Amino acid sequence: MNTKAANSGSGQTQSGRPARRSLADWMPKIVMAPTMIITLVCIYGYMIWTAVLSFTGSRMLPSYNFVGFEQYERLFNNDRWIVALTNLGVFGGLFIAICLFLGVTLAVFLDQKIRAEGAIRTIYLYPMAISFIVTGTAWKWLLNPTNGLEKMMVDFGFVNFKFDWLINPDMVVYCLVIAAVWQASGFVMALFLAGLRGVDGDLIKAAHLDGASTFTTYRRIILPSLKPVFFSALVILSHIAIKSFDLVAALTNGGPGYSSDLPANFMYTYTFTRSQIGLGSASAMVMLGCVLAILVPYLYSELRGERHA
Repeated sequence: MNTKAANSGSGQTQSGRPARRSLADWMPKIVMAPTMIITLVCIYGYMIWTAVLSFTGSRMLPSYNFVGFEQYERLFNNDRWIVALTNLGVFGGLFIAICLFLGVTLAVFLDQKIRAEGAIRTIYLYPMAISFIVTGTAWKWLLNPTNGLEKMMVDFGFVNFKFDWLINPDMVVYCLVIAAVWQASGFVMALFLAGLRGVDGDLIKAAHLDGASTFTTYRRIILPSLKPVFFSALVILSHIAIKSFDLVAALTNGGPGYSSDLPANFMYTYTFTRSQIGLGSASAMVMLGCVLAILVPYLYSELRGERHA
């Protein structure tokens, strides 16, 4: 009797273990399933839906009367869209170039083991902790000719000082650049500082033993080894520039007129305020194409690097 009971208990234990093991294997899938479903439906599903709408004549409400590439033809014949694309080229180019320059410069400066490095790093990085809405609102006050920087300089006695970029259609896009650079350059600095701290110290010592100056060491050895960081920063900044909406909404609201519009603001205006969903969807797909043109080479280089490693 005792032997049978022991065997029976042993059988229950052995049959229970696979069940517990199976539950443990499935638990991560069960936990991740809602997130995966939401991602597939709310991100990729809506991307596909937007692509479909861009080939229809949808106006106030979605419709499925397909018109081919008519919406894309209307889009590129729209003067406001051309202005938005031009502004994106100016804004994106200057934003990325200046952020990279300032980020690398500040990272090299902090890499010299200066005093109060932690405090300085926090000050540089702090703007990235706030939203573009707050950044846009703050710089709108600072750049306002009536009560901002211009008024302050006039009150100091510089009566001929003039800084009216915020209301100048030819210069307003540079106000966007100033505000965006102020916010994002500290983040780029943090990326490059992390990269600099990961460089092999033996390479630097060998360069110094060979008589290379600090400037030459950074230019010939350290910075070239940070190409992955450069590429990552370029992808992140490009993505920020392409999808910038809140900064424009808070700082200029697209004005004067539509002289500071970016593609994201164009898409929002035509989709939600002008009841032209088809045209707005076409502009959204062009923006998606710009993002993919940046992400695909980056992902390809990453996967290729892992394959060769």
